[in-house]
Amino acid sequence: MRLSILTVAAVSALALAACGDQGGSGTREGIWAAGSSTVFPFTTRVAENFARNTGGAMPRVESLGTGGGIQAFCQGVGPQTPDIANASRRMKPSEYDLCAQNGVTEIIEIKIGFDGLVIATARDGADFAFQGADLYLALAKDVPGGDGFIANPNTSWDQVRSGLPSARILVYGPPPTSGTRDSWLELAMAPAAKNLPTLAALAESDEDAFEARAHTLREDGVWVDSGENDNAIVQTLTRTPGSVGVFGYSFLEQNSESVKAASVNGVYPTLETISSGEYPISRSMYIYVKKAHIGVTPGLDQFVAEFVSDAASGPGGYLQDRGLVPLPEAELVAQREAARAHTPMARPE
Repeated sequence: MRLSILTVAAVSALALAACGDQGGSGTREGIWAAGSSTVFPFTTRVAENFARNTGGAMPRVESLGTGGGIQAFCQGVGPQTPDIANASRRMKPSEYDLCAQNGVTEIIEIKIGFDGLVIATARDGADFAFQGADLYLALAKDVPGGDGFIANPNTSWDQVRSGLPSARILVYGPPPTSGTRDSWLELAMAPAAKNLPTLAALAESDEDAFEARAHTLREDGVWVDSGENDNAIVQTLTRTPGSVGVFGYSFLEQNSESVKAASVNGVYPTLETISSGEYPISRSMYIYVKKAHIGVTPGLDQFVAEFVSDAASGPGGYLQDRGLVPLPEAELVAQREAARAHTPMARPE
């Protein structure tokens, strides 16, 4: 039996009342954001500025991965759920539906800027110039062979393509819960796969079958899931000669003295090539805000306004110093207006 409008309103009112109660059990003080490890340093920087400027409680910022953060965000309304989900990809339809099922019915989607996925090595390591199908042939679980597909036999980069280094293939990257992993599969692995005639034909004839091939990484130790802390991947590269890492551009910016980026199809990741889309593995960064918590969680509206301010997200803003690639001015103004007006997002397609 469906709940009446009055019943839903009553349940929402009780949830909001609980969210505003800072004295009982299960309550909290301050803003809570959770999600993407890539967005984590940006949100942390905004949190530091916000606490310093307002004198309020330091917002709690957790790095759980995009999927983990959205899962926590979508559990319901109230103090035991985050106010904000940080995401290095757009919310999926299934995630939006989970939110709706749990009473999170008005979500404000705010694009904060761009990031690029970097394929990096230690600064004293070999230089890589990836092109065409290289990344698929190195990292896919199965590759074309015989009359169909075979287990990936490539163990060194020069087996993938002559001209790549002779080092063994060993790549440290994000785990399945990470939005960075989702972006890697969609923006790196799938386009690389389409450079092979067999996979290109499969993409045309059976999209689901193509995605299963293109999005399935090796499980033989060549690809290593390295947790949600991209800094840990950076540190691993300096300790493991010949290894390669996949992480957000912001971490390259912060560690340029110890790691260097490979080129992809002749383009290196820079602020300019990421913002223009010339660098192939570029993506948008988001925060998702629970409208029901605005006016209940102290300072939430002001925190979001700080995030999309010129001082933070604009050209030359303090988030650019952390590696965020700013939005074009007109788009930043539009995102700022959506935040100010508390405009709920539509269900993603």
